[in-house]
Amino acid sequence: MQKNSLSLFLLLTLFVFMLFNPTTNCFTKRPASHLTLPEVDRVFGSIPRKFTEYEVILKPDKEEPEWWAGAPSVVRDKQGIFWLACRMRTADSPRGLRGYEIRILRSDDGIHFDQAHCISREDVPIPGFERPALLLEPSTGRFKLYACGPWQSGPWCIIKFDDADDPTSFDPSSARPVITPIPKSYDRDIIVKEYKDPFIIHAEDQYHCYVIGVIRRTERIFHFQSKDGQTWSPVGNPYESIMDLTGWHDFYVRPASVLPLNVGYLFIYEGSNASWYDPVYNIATGLAFTFDLHNITDLTPQSPLVISTTPSEHFSTWRYSHWIEVDDELWVYAEVACPGGYNEIRLFRLRK
Repeated sequence: MQKNSLSLFLLLTLFVFMLFNPTTNCFTKRPASHLTLPEVDRVFGSIPRKFTEYEVILKPDKEEPEWWAGAPSVVRDKQGIFWLACRMRTADSPRGLRGYEIRILRSDDGIHFDQAHCISREDVPIPGFERPALLLEPSTGRFKLYACGPWQSGPWCIIKFDDADDPTSFDPSSARPVITPIPKSYDRDIIVKEYKDPFIIHAEDQYHCYVIGVIRRTERIFHFQSKDGQTWSPVGNPYESIMDLTGWHDFYVRPASVLPLNVGYLFIYEGSNASWYDPVYNIATGLAFTFDLHNITDLTPQSPLVISTTPSEHFSTWRYSHWIEVDDELWVYAEVACPGGYNEIRLFRLRK
């Protein structure tokens, strides 16, 4: 009995040692094989195949890993000219501060673009940029440009440049914060610490801004509105995201674009899953719907609808998309992962 008891004790000791020893335990450190790439569910039928053909709009300044051209925001002015604002990103700066320039492009046909203007981070100055938002003032036809970044050594905020008659005239020194973190009401409030990556639309006689809000290092969607595009207020509870961290987007859920329909609005969102390789940057895209621009119904809870069809070894990123109607087609500009480890801006033309 003593020998058997001793053997059992030694086996239990060995099991506990293996369970908690970081060199032997698979639970203390996930092996790389546990991490996966995004996949698209077959339930969507032929729709994902609409995103296999594309035009390359802009490549990064270097076609090397971690160099990105992306985060496009597009408008078509009253003369039919397409204007595209985007974020250019280097691999040489610290992560989170790699956006070195907002580049503005011009095109007669929406496909072939030439550089028209640029705003460098040193010009503002600001440590780094991410997604810009370019739009037209409905009544005057003047252009508005928003961006985001850490403002004066503080948290990430949404900033705005002075309006311009032409996108080539935006003044970098005019940038000012317009959406900043809301202070706590009570000491134990869990608040949004930073805002970034605005998508802005004028609808229902208001400007609506959808932003990423960072809560405890997770990214979620928050909604602001404004009459003039300058002074913004939160819609609903300022601490409550309008979409949940759940299902395939249980790690991040972020705004991408809003497309007006005759019976409401298609709400394009993006997100990532905790089981994916590097879900901070492995971002995919899904669809939702809203009648009132605030209450959102997820149309793709099974999986993302769109991922890169040209992934690199680790990334299938398809994000920062902007959806607009052009004649009888739906045009989608997006930042997409390439096999070489860089991201480029592509145009997808969805025909009826």
